[in-house]
Amino acid sequence: MAKIAPAVTLSDSDRVQLQQWVRAHFTPQQVALRSRILLLAAEGKENLEIAAELKVNRHTPALWRQRFIREGLDAVWEIQSGRGRKPHYPPGKVAAIVEATLQTKPKGATHWSCRTMARSQQVSKNTVNRIWQEHNLKPHLSRTFKLSRDPKFLEKLTDVVGLYLNPPDKTLVLCVDEKSQIQALDRTQPGLPLKKGRCGTFTHDYVRHGTTTLFAALEILEGKVIGQCYPRHRHQEFLKFLRCLDDEFADQELNLHLVMDNYGTHKHPKVQAWLWRHPRFVLHFIPTSSSWLNQVERWFGELTQKAVRRGVFISVEELHQAIVAFLDAWNEAPRPFVWTATVEKIMEKIGRARNQLDKIKPGWALRKKRKKRKRGGYV
Repeated sequence: MAKIAPAVTLSDSDRVQLQQWVRAHFTPQQVALRSRILLLAAEGKENLEIAAELKVNRHTPALWRQRFIREGLDAVWEIQSGRGRKPHYPPGKVAAIVEATLQTKPKGATHWSCRTMARSQQVSKNTVNRIWQEHNLKPHLSRTFKLSRDPKFLEKLTDVVGLYLNPPDKTLVLCVDEKSQIQALDRTQPGLPLKKGRCGTFTHDYVRHGTTTLFAALEILEGKVIGQCYPRHRHQEFLKFLRCLDDEFADQELNLHLVMDNYGTHKHPKVQAWLWRHPRFVLHFIPTSSSWLNQVERWFGELTQKAVRRGVFISVEELHQAIVAFLDAWNEAPRPFVWTATVEKIMEKIGRARNQLDKIKPGWALRKKRKKRKRGGYV
């Protein structure tokens, strides 16, 4: 009498999870194979059918039926002791490479590469690369940051984030800022066009034909952007842009809440006097050194990436036309940037950053003081 394989029953969540593991690019091949076996077994296929379809030994489907029934879905990722390639280097050597990556720098350089670390630790560059991948270390990458020192940081943060997450009734929230010094750059030679196997190119050198400043306001609910280009970014130009916003929304009896940075132009006495005569405008200032809190900065990134950086402009007028064309195209199908971060999450992240800075600040301040004294001739 033929032996009947035990049935495999999958819940909806288990089935979805197995299908995700099969499709995901990061899933190890052995885990993907086990997932396929269980999915086919749940369809009612026998072990021999599964083995023939997946081209594996006939005992393999039987083994994973039993393990799944006995241990559940977690068994799919388990590797039995003694299996797999034995580590060539002891854990202490791996720990030393990780510690050196995090705590030291190579001689005459700012960060380690695979090859410099390999020479220092007397291992192969592939070993260093594998260890860095396992510990998610990327010495070649860096990001800029700055923590705000605004004494009213929490108060301003709460005000602006509250507008994003819960805007008041009968109001429009506009993120306002200026992108100054947008250069009209002309390349010295024509670039090569995009083709199969080759990206588009342009020369590294250029000719400047002047600059412009874009004043822009992003309406956060719909994503619509109102923009005007001016040759300078003084309080006179800012007043012109405020009048433009007043005309743009003249037919709507709504208060306009403007989120802005602390640039001196925004607080000029003449600007304050104009705002006093137009009480529908309510200003909300972000904390200092916190431009990431103004959503229009995200739109400026879109403008730079898609319309300015690769552009070729023989005059400021051509640059104006390109900016206006991008504005028109954006407003045909505006896409709002959805803000999800709460004040609590932001403060938690900033708290972690402050704790890390406090650990290294004494030594950093001492080195800075010594360099300053040396430049002044005191040492």
